[in-house]
Amino acid sequence: MTKTAIHILLAGLFFFASTSILKAQDEVPLTRILFIFDASNSMNGVWGSKPKINVATKLLSQALDSLRNVPDLQLGLRVYGHEKNYLHGQDCDDTQLKVPLGFKNVGAIKSTLKSLKPKGTTPIAATLEKAGYDFPDCPSRECRNIIILITDGIEECNGDPCAVSLSLQRRGIVLKPFVIGIGLDLEFRESFECMGSFYDASDEKSFTNALGIVISQALNNTTAQVNLLDINENPTETNINMTFYDRNTNAMVYNLVHTMNNRGNPDTLELDPVHTYRVVAHTIPPRMVDSATITPGEHTVIGIPTPQGLLEFKMKGVNPDADKLPIIVRRHGDMQTLHVQKFSEIQKYIVGKYDLEILTLPRTYIEDVEITQSHTTTIAIPQPGVATFSKVGHGYGSVYIVRKNEMELVATLSRTQERETLNLMPGEYVAVFRPMRAKESIFTVEKNFRVISGSSVAVKLN
Repeated sequence: MTKTAIHILLAGLFFFASTSILKAQDEVPLTRILFIFDASNSMNGVWGSKPKINVATKLLSQALDSLRNVPDLQLGLRVYGHEKNYLHGQDCDDTQLKVPLGFKNVGAIKSTLKSLKPKGTTPIAATLEKAGYDFPDCPSRECRNIIILITDGIEECNGDPCAVSLSLQRRGIVLKPFVIGIGLDLEFRESFECMGSFYDASDEKSFTNALGIVISQALNNTTAQVNLLDINENPTETNINMTFYDRNTNAMVYNLVHTMNNRGNPDTLELDPVHTYRVVAHTIPPRMVDSATITPGEHTVIGIPTPQGLLEFKMKGVNPDADKLPIIVRRHGDMQTLHVQKFSEIQKYIVGKYDLEILTLPRTYIEDVEITQSHTTTIAIPQPGVATFSKVGHGYGSVYIVRKNEMELVATLSRTQERETLNLMPGEYVAVFRPMRAKESIFTVEKNFRVISGSSVAVKLN
């Protein structure tokens, strides 16, 4: 292949890769909205001056007209309470998918709405459960499945709509449903708030407003910013990974690294307002906002206190093994490991007091280390010394440090190596050894020795 041909091929591959990346970045997930419409007998009741069914059908049809040309949108309709007259007995299976989810379904849904004659009961739980099967399989990142329930009554078939709704959300089938209550008594509000986002429509105007808000949330992201606050509550902290979880289902929705824009302000994010978020800033230790609600059409500011300072370690002299030295970091007074930091790293921590365990030989413990805002706390430890142990043959040995007249185990010597080296922190030590071939304890060898920082010592165990 000629150089020219190779260059053309590489250019083509680069163009293909670039366009693929751009396409992936600009890709918009498919939104699928399933309207669940109450056609039970109570919808024959008067709302204002007209039957509820007439008002709800007219207003929903008007809203549907505004969705005709929305791209990447599928609509569907499920109805309950429309088949069997309640006077002939309660039918808790009276629910049906009338218009399957699809594109350009506005006409079919409007036509179906006009034909409905309210008759039966209100099986909300059973309807929600069957609605879960109305959405064809689609990865959550590619599809947003949304239910909008329009009803004037509560569950009448002893089902648990809240439990069914939560199950659908946790299984990733649907996002948090929207419920628009038509002329409901306020005492029933709690029955629907546990299902999803509830909107009380007391009249035609409030119904139209609620429907507009719901559809806007279903179709559009809205802007938000996360202010990572320092000790003075200024949004100066940044470059921290943040995870946005759905608060109801604990499903992970976004993973983003906090960024400051060109003006030095927290970057603007586009978030799906359907969710109520639990936002975790992955500082050490983590900081969290338990419940963040995104208001559609408004710029939402989420503040998380994340004041941080730096912790670094230094050692006098040259020690090539120091970079590998791990440090266990704990909250002051808490034995649970919070983080393991390498000696060569400079790590940020939330301001406060910490206890350190440096895995030297023997271990170095430093308590009550204070981290302060935007300050680097430096912990300096002495350079270890080198102790070389010479043994007569194979045997059993160990090394102890003497502290307050007590021997503390530092290391167990190899049974098979006749010569070995340990890096030990400065201090007074005792080495104890018995040759393997010796069958009496009296042949135990005990040697006291001192380790000086940066120096070597030979310990002969014979």
